[in-house]
Amino acid sequence: MTCTDARLLIGSYADGELDLIKSLEIEQHLQSCQACADELANHRALHSAFQAGAMRFEAPRRLHNQVRSALRHADTMEARAGRTISPTRWRWATAAVPIALAAALAWIIFAPRAGISTADDFLSQEVVAGHVRSLMANHLTDVASSDHHTVKPWFDGRLDFSPPVEDLASQGFPLTGGRLDYLDGRPVAALVYHRRQHVINLFIWPSAHPSSGESVLSQQGYNVVHWNQSGMTYWVVSNLNAEELRKFAQLIEAGAAPAPS
Repeated sequence: MTCTDARLLIGSYADGELDLIKSLEIEQHLQSCQACADELANHRALHSAFQAGAMRFEAPRRLHNQVRSALRHADTMEARAGRTISPTRWRWATAAVPIALAAALAWIIFAPRAGISTADDFLSQEVVAGHVRSLMANHLTDVASSDHHTVKPWFDGRLDFSPPVEDLASQGFPLTGGRLDYLDGRPVAALVYHRRQHVINLFIWPSAHPSSGESVLSQQGYNVVHWNQSGMTYWVVSNLNAEELRKFAQLIEAGAAPAPS
């Protein structure tokens, strides 16, 4: 089985839709082809994202209340329409629902920026979205290499900073490559690592915040670790368990620490 044949069947294989013979053929191919094994891992991660609700927005309670109130008001005005309501008032009544929906949409867009949720909560949503987007678009890397001496120079001239790139293969977190991404209103470095079949995205960009310890978050079914260090902010996201992801973050933190004078 060639890679082209395998990639046409990976989705069906992951969903359990292949017969026994095809399943055995693709399993044999996956044992000898890391690229197709990564493709399978990406498919499963995307499936997990949908199951965990990462691609679904849950409307806030206030939105529910606004829509229900608008509907009740419209029903009341409609009941009066046959008796005393004027054409002008009827137009206002029928406009109630879209007005409420428009107000709700404005709340969704602007409320996070108005401080209703914390800055870290909002940014962690961006980070998770960036992780899922890289899996959906099958665009994990712009430069695919396990050699940090290849990945680090690739960012030269593409970013206004030089991200630290650690080689953690001996610790069980091999580097896969890197790419450019866009978070927090600016271009950032995205470094991609693996832990078994789990994809880890490490986002790095300059920060004016003082150095801080790690904070571990859970966002839409993903684990997220965040810290600031030596003028950089670090965000790590994966469906890997929180304990191993924190171990990965500590290895990155130790590697990025300045050498003692």
